[in-house]
Amino acid sequence: MARTPSPILVIDFDSTIVRVESLDLLAVVSLAERTDGTAKAAEISEITRLGMEGKLDFRESLTRRVGMLECTQAQVEEVARKLVGMVSPSFAAHRDQLKECRDRIYVITGGFRDLALATIESLGLRPDHLFANHFTYSPEGLVTGFDEANPLCQAGGKVKVVQGMGLQGDAIMVGDGYTDYQVKESGAAGKFYYFAEVVKRSPVMPLADKVVYGIDEVLQELELPTRYSFPRSKLQVLLLDDIDPLAATALKDEGYRVEVMNERLDEDRLLQILPEVAVLGIRTRTKLPARVLAAASKLQAVGVFAVGLDHVDSAFAASRGIAVFNAPYSNTRSVVELALGEIIMLLRRVHEHSRNMHARQWVKTAANQFEVRGKKLGIIGYGNIGSQLSVLAEAVGMDVLYFDLAEKLAMGKAQKISTMDELLATADVVTVHCDGRPTNQKLIGAREFGLMKDGVVFLNLSRGNVVDIESLRDALASGKVGGAGVDVFPVEPKSAQETFETPLQGFANVILSPHIGGSTEEAQRNIASFVSSALSKFLASGETSGCVSLPEVLLPPLTRGMRVLHVHANMPGLVAKVAAVLADNGVNIVGQHLATRDQVGYLVTDVATRVDDDVLVQLRAVPETIKVRAVYP
Repeated sequence: MARTPSPILVIDFDSTIVRVESLDLLAVVSLAERTDGTAKAAEISEITRLGMEGKLDFRESLTRRVGMLECTQAQVEEVARKLVGMVSPSFAAHRDQLKECRDRIYVITGGFRDLALATIESLGLRPDHLFANHFTYSPEGLVTGFDEANPLCQAGGKVKVVQGMGLQGDAIMVGDGYTDYQVKESGAAGKFYYFAEVVKRSPVMPLADKVVYGIDEVLQELELPTRYSFPRSKLQVLLLDDIDPLAATALKDEGYRVEVMNERLDEDRLLQILPEVAVLGIRTRTKLPARVLAAASKLQAVGVFAVGLDHVDSAFAASRGIAVFNAPYSNTRSVVELALGEIIMLLRRVHEHSRNMHARQWVKTAANQFEVRGKKLGIIGYGNIGSQLSVLAEAVGMDVLYFDLAEKLAMGKAQKISTMDELLATADVVTVHCDGRPTNQKLIGAREFGLMKDGVVFLNLSRGNVVDIESLRDALASGKVGGAGVDVFPVEPKSAQETFETPLQGFANVILSPHIGGSTEEAQRNIASFVSSALSKFLASGETSGCVSLPEVLLPPLTRGMRVLHVHANMPGLVAKVAAVLADNGVNIVGQHLATRDQVGYLVTDVATRVDDDVLVQLRAVPETIKVRAVYP
């Protein structure tokens, strides 16, 4: 066989190019109609695992599996079509690049050409570079076995095929099985890269020269064409707290290695796993104090898939050059609708009537039940949620009053009140929509409840520490507060397994909800889309629009050269120092963007050509430097 230019890639097919073991999938399809089909398919899958981990002779593994199949040529063709749609994400993302270097790529598999060929062709790879086994068929089109003369059906078959290519160690074997390791062990390939994007086989991974999580890592290292400016699959993204699956899908589609753990992790557990994490996604249950962030040596960005940021030390994140993004507007409508719904429910006492009905009591009365029309709604905090609630409340006939320390433009006919005390004394319904900053703690207490009208309806859907919960209990007990809706609490359970207790339990005129103001499917999808998009833009181009830790920079697309991202202490002369390093290395600057926020600056420099790593090392040595990163078109 003629030699092709180095480097040569020899790639496995099953659980590498495609996300499944193709013979296992054929078992599921062909045995689907049998009563024992599920059990037999599971047995075949187990035999596959033993063979892949080197615990079962490959020839025996193949013979046993094919012998258990009861399939037709039509079913083989059906599975081949299915596999075309089951390409591993990083391979699917690099179709054009793989086609460009197709002459350097060989696919060698202990699986079957009948199953793999359509997928290989769909990726633009050379059919004559596919080496695989072949099924044998009866005249009626039934699978009867396989071509036993093919070396790939034998133990050590991959080694023999690669040795026959005469590469003399110039090849890199990429795969997930023990037979792939044997190619390197024999000297037929120079290196073995374990491909972990699909499956992690613990007996095989330690044998690899390197564990890769996407084909982009391999292409980048060998200086072959790649879609990305850096091997995105190297970056570990960890998503916690039941973030909407849309976020994981969006980040995977961008080529990142995403792990999902639908749970809250305490600080000790975070300290164990964060040192390897590049991007962390959380909601509100997971806390990120300074000591946790300090241990996250590889952390580049945090995505807070929520509105609030009280649980993240954003100032410390800034001092480490970590970008923090949240979703300040994505769940606004959900909170507003809950607030308006509870106002109507409490004024009409629907909650109390429902409890009576469930207790088999028929209490029909109009006493102490009111329309919302004409009532005065007092909104404390006229931000995104407060102002949108203002619009909807006015639409149902309420007169809106609002108080905010900041100057906010009134929506519609809403009236700004100069003091909070005046608003409390005037409103029929009081709702709080402010953040949890220290100055807002216990903003509403015994004194404030005393200023309110008798029988007032009170809502808190903002932060649990904004209201003195014991004072609210006392106001409810005395009748000062005629009804309340509370969605947030000073102390909230960390999981559904913990017992929840509050002094507000037992009041018939109180609606309690478990911090669900923003928890609608629409809101969670919006948040997932917004935050994952912000993270992707930051990682790919350095854009920090909407960032709450680093200075905000809106960047144009990068079309050539390289972009150097430099986070630094906000000190005079920094731009000149960076320019001097670049000038000393003969680097031509084609554009710069600088922004500062408090003690941190962010300098983005576009240069005409890619620079050596040594230049980045010199930039990191600038005394004010916090973090340096480079991205490419």
